[in-house]
Amino acid sequence: MALLEVEGVQKRFGGVHAVRGVDLTVEKGALLGLFGPNGAGKTTLFNLIAGTAAPDAGRVRLNGADITTYPAFRRAQLGIARTFQVVRPFRSLTVLDNVLASVPSAAAAHHNSADDAMAILASVGLDQRASDLAGQLTLGMLKRLEVARALALKPCLLLLDEPLAGLTTGEAADLLSLIQKLKTRTSIVMVDHNVRQSLSLCDRAVVLDAGAVIAVGTPDQVRRDPEVIRAYLGEAAV
Repeated sequence: MALLEVEGVQKRFGGVHAVRGVDLTVEKGALLGLFGPNGAGKTTLFNLIAGTAAPDAGRVRLNGADITTYPAFRRAQLGIARTFQVVRPFRSLTVLDNVLASVPSAAAAHHNSADDAMAILASVGLDQRASDLAGQLTLGMLKRLEVARALALKPCLLLLDEPLAGLTTGEAADLLSLIQKLKTRTSIVMVDHNVRQSLSLCDRAVVLDAGAVIAVGTPDQVRRDPEVIRAYLGEAAV
C-alpha cells in the first residue's frame, strides 16, 4: 500500500482551473519530485496535500486513510510535515529554540527534548550554530533550519516547497546532498521548478502543465517524454 495517494483532485480559484484531476502516489521511503513551469499548479497541489487548501473534488489518502477533509494541523499529527519556500524562522530565538518551538501542542503526538533537537540539528549540519540567533544565519542555513523544524514533527512524509530557491550553486548542492540522506528516514515530496537541477535525485517524478499531469515516471522516462520536452525542457535537454 502506498504511503500517500492523491486521486482526481481538482481546485479552482474563480475562473482559473489550477489543478485538473491530478492523480499521484508516493511509496514509503521514496522521493517524488513535482515539477513544472511557473503557473503549472505545483504549489496548489502541494497545498492540497499539506491541508492548507481543500480540493473541490478528489481524495487524499495517507496510509490508506481518507484525510481529504483534515486540516493541516491534523495532518501534522499524522506525520505530514512541510517546509516553505519563503523561510520564516523566529529570528530573535536561537537556532535550538526554533526547533523546540516548531512542534505546537495542537500538531504534536510528542514533544522534543533539547537532546532530541540537537540531534535533529546535527542531522542537518547546524549543531554548531545551535546557540546562535536564527536571524544571524545565511539563507542556505535558514533553509536547513526549515528542514530541521519539519523533522521535529518526526514525519512519515516530508513536503519540501522549492527548497533550492534563492540558493547559490554550492548551497543548492549541499542541500540536495542533505535531501538525499533524508530519504533513508522519511518519504519526500519535493516541489521544484528547476528539473535539471534536482530530477536525478528523485525516484519518480510528476510533471504538471496548466494544472494537469503531462508525465509520470522515473527521471529517465520524464527527461525523454515528448510532452515534457515540448512544454518545459526544450530539445537541448534530451
